[in-house]
Amino acid sequence: MTDLAAISGSVNTIGYGLAAIGPGIGVALVFAAYIQASARQPESAGYNRTWLVLGFALVEALALFGLVLAFAVS
Repeated sequence: MTDLAAISGSVNTIGYGLAAIGPGIGVALVFAAYIQASARQPESAGYNRTWLVLGFALVEALALFGLVLAFAVS
């Protein structure tokens, strides 16, 4: 029997590739909320920028934890 679709390499990297979709969507939602808030009330853009950076850092931390765990388990 022949293997038509053989997976070579670590399955952990495939799992991380699929898991990176979540933080990607999260970053998009954080920036979309900032743009919408700044468009509604331009005078509060400086205050909202603080929350933008905090939200971006928290979502990106999840992606970095996933990357570290993908290499640590393998």
